[in-house]
Amino acid sequence: MKVVVIGATGNVGTSVVAALAADTAVTEIVGVARRRPSLWQPAKTRFETADVRSPEVAQHLRGADAVVLLTWAFQPTHRPLTTWDINVLGSINALQAAADAGIRTVVYASSLAAYSPGPGRHVDESWPTHSVPTAAYGREKAYLERYLDAYELRHPEIRVVRMRTCFIFKRSSASEQRRIFAGPLVPRALLRPGRLPVVPFPAGLRFQAMHGDDAGEAYRLALLSDARGAYNVAADPIIDREAFGKLLEARAVQVPKQAVSAAMAGAWRLRLIPSDESLLKMFVSLPTLDSSRIRTELGWEPRRSGADALREVMEAMAEGAGGPTPPLANRRPHR
Repeated sequence: MKVVVIGATGNVGTSVVAALAADTAVTEIVGVARRRPSLWQPAKTRFETADVRSPEVAQHLRGADAVVLLTWAFQPTHRPLTTWDINVLGSINALQAAADAGIRTVVYASSLAAYSPGPGRHVDESWPTHSVPTAAYGREKAYLERYLDAYELRHPEIRVVRMRTCFIFKRSSASEQRRIFAGPLVPRALLRPGRLPVVPFPAGLRFQAMHGDDAGEAYRLALLSDARGAYNVAADPIIDREAFGKLLEARAVQVPKQAVSAAMAGAWRLRLIPSDESLLKMFVSLPTLDSSRIRTELGWEPRRSGADALREVMEAMAEGAGGPTPPLANRRPHR
């Protein structure tokens, strides 16, 4: 099987490529990214450079059996038309190129964020996917869910799998995720367990996490099976205020979400943090994922807990760790 991974050098992409490279059923991997890595060369893999929005993507799909579509830009949050152009129009360009190339399997990286609000609910794949329209990330994920509905009707010959995943963490993603979610304001030393006696935690926030290696395995199973449709992918446990406090070896104090939201809004408008308050509002409102389907049908089981994955990335952030590809590299030292 020849597989093209679009967005191969990011957090999820590096995990997917590694999982596929270790599988004897995969004979060739083409990793497509805007920048070719110089320090990372997995087995059976060659890298090609292309912007997901460009016609060049089509030429890298020739002769492929399957495509994994992972490309996603979280920034710049101050220019939502730019992320729409990359995430939505770029994904549509890649999906149309896959159909034109006669590819029979498409595995797309959807997200928990595509789901409609359901705080406190534990939902399966039948839950509505209209997200929270005020948050660009959720809005774009929900739009592509609707596009894929029509895409599957137009192209019944293509097996489409939608991977609706929770937060995905691993050591090599630490620098990238710190840039996306925290920016330079939080000294990295404070992320070490035991450094703070008290940590704030937004009221109502409950989330799931999993390790990148487990995400890569989920994608591998989806590719090499006859799976179709959506799969929730998440590890236990649900991380709430108490669990977060244990991770940091601190007392987690509940802070009203309105106060956190106002502080984030002000800091974002002053360009002190990279993410705005709409992202927090969205994640506080979302349900948690029931991943029974992928466990039952594909036999997927995470090898690490969500708490272990979060602990690993936080320790790596404290150390200033990064990864071997341009998106994951540690671009500058932090305090």
